[in-house]
Amino acid sequence: MALYKVQVTTGKWLLAGTLDSIYITLVGTEGQSPKHLLDKFGLDFTREAVSEYTVPCEKSLGPILLIRVSKEPHCFLPENIWYCNIIRVTSPGGETYNFPCYQWIEGYRTFELPEGTAKTSGDDTHPLLQKHRREEVVRRKERYQAFESKLKGYLECPYSWKKLEDIQKIFSFYQNNVSEYVAKHWKEDAFFGYQFLNGVNPIVIQKCTKLPENFPVTQEMVAISLGKATNLSKELQNGTIYLANYKILEGISTTKVNEQQQYIAAPLCLLHQKPSGEVIPLAIQLSQHPGPDSPIFLPSDPEWLWTLAKTWVRNAEFHVHEGVTHLLCGHLIPEVFAVATLRLLPMCHPLYKLLTPHMRYSIHITIQARTLLLSPRGVFDLAIATGRVGLVEVLSKALKSISYTTLCLPDNLKARGVENLKNYYFRDDALKIWEAVESFVSGIIGYYYPSDTLVQEDHELQAWVGEVFTKGFLGRQSSGIPSSLKTKAELTKFMTMVIYTCSAYHAAVNSGQFEMGTFMPNFPSTMRKPPPRTKDPVTLQEFLDTIPAMNSTSLVLSVLWVLRNENLDMRSLGTYPDEHFTEQEPKQLIMEFQWRLAKLSQEIAERNKGLDLPYTYLDPPNIENSAAV
Repeated sequence: MALYKVQVTTGKWLLAGTLDSIYITLVGTEGQSPKHLLDKFGLDFTREAVSEYTVPCEKSLGPILLIRVSKEPHCFLPENIWYCNIIRVTSPGGETYNFPCYQWIEGYRTFELPEGTAKTSGDDTHPLLQKHRREEVVRRKERYQAFESKLKGYLECPYSWKKLEDIQKIFSFYQNNVSEYVAKHWKEDAFFGYQFLNGVNPIVIQKCTKLPENFPVTQEMVAISLGKATNLSKELQNGTIYLANYKILEGISTTKVNEQQQYIAAPLCLLHQKPSGEVIPLAIQLSQHPGPDSPIFLPSDPEWLWTLAKTWVRNAEFHVHEGVTHLLCGHLIPEVFAVATLRLLPMCHPLYKLLTPHMRYSIHITIQARTLLLSPRGVFDLAIATGRVGLVEVLSKALKSISYTTLCLPDNLKARGVENLKNYYFRDDALKIWEAVESFVSGIIGYYYPSDTLVQEDHELQAWVGEVFTKGFLGRQSSGIPSSLKTKAELTKFMTMVIYTCSAYHAAVNSGQFEMGTFMPNFPSTMRKPPPRTKDPVTLQEFLDTIPAMNSTSLVLSVLWVLRNENLDMRSLGTYPDEHFTEQEPKQLIMEFQWRLAKLSQEIAERNKGLDLPYTYLDPPNIENSAAV
């Protein structure tokens, strides 16, 4: 008689326990055990319980390959769900086998869990495990199918704001140092420029060494801003001139809000980094076509005219940020990674184990976005100039231009020529996060793929990256997105990009939305009058009649308020409470990753002590593992 010890750990979540009967069958290389009821005196599978049982067998089963778990009715009690963390089996000889689960088990059913050691498709040589992998992938493909593509009374007021100060009253119950700073400094040129570096859309700014032909800025226009000691030609050569170009918004459809036609612009904004590190705007053109009806606005223009021109740029920032930077790159692309992972990688694959913490809630949040924000009469139709129709046009343009360089941070920074920008805290912190993730991923890849040949021969990996290429990027070769991976280095870079995109990138473009936008003129979702076609002075009332109405402002800020709130069960980058990896080597790599992130957090805290406006969005404790909100 051989006695096997079985330890079952139930999750800590509310309602994680179950009263259903749980049976187990042990399957080894030398046979399998009879189906055995896991039962002892009292309640067994209560919340956070660690329950131990003995399973008798007539003979040794050899190394345990997988376990078969059955959830069945108990007497006449109704069925209830169960969250199983992990099951451990100890053989008569003392060998321990781990079977990670970490999922909700609903209904009465039988499921199999393979032994927890991560294995590529080529590592599983036993026919039973090969069969299990194939069947698991089939089930995953069937289950995960890609989706084809009254707040203080203000929500009822389709009117202009009477004064700017009233806007702060919407969320007066929630103000922090950042939102108060924005409300105080939003009109200042220096803060306008700062946001290109460290705001919610810090990936638009690019070096300008030659002025675009459709943006005829002259030395005379910018002489006052640059000062007597230099000139535009010299600063272009010195590499201190930068450009923000919103050409993607040209020709985009707009909708009606409150039965009034809305407007967008496709501006160009020229910026200069002063020796002090301050970035200031030099000139703004609100269309891609210069001419008498498209003047170039300057800091020397009348106060509210210049403020209005900057606000049009901030409105363009809103559309590009929410449509491209946030929705497309921060949610829809991570959803592609998540669906491909769920469909094509079995649970025992090392890349599944590596990626699954970074896919948590990704699909759920995009489903909610489609339902609440992008549906007919959703938020985009009710309060945002493009509406959902214009948004789709923006997404279509963006998808045609997105590239592997766009998604890989070091390449992106180099392509935009921003390696030497001063006070670019997003870049500094993001690069260190990228390097930490890359080091961690490199260790994992090196452990499970000792050679490039093993990468090439892993058909599950190749199917996964192939589906990402064809489904997520429409098989567009010009994107540079790989359709296959041939070396460990290529695999490491791709996996680093995936994890960075799902975690740090999303945190950088999501976390500050409410604080930066709660004072609406800094981040307006729509404009109710067309862009100015002359340089006639503008009054404050004309400015108020152009920016969003009360109800539009309130609706958008309500959404941004929801997006700023982290999950109650938030898991910071590098926090892996679910023990998907059971071997010592990957566990050690995780510990090293966590140590490196903790050290980076200390460095960021020290840096922030000297800043009037601390940059905290990429402090590792503030980065969620996945695009979960």
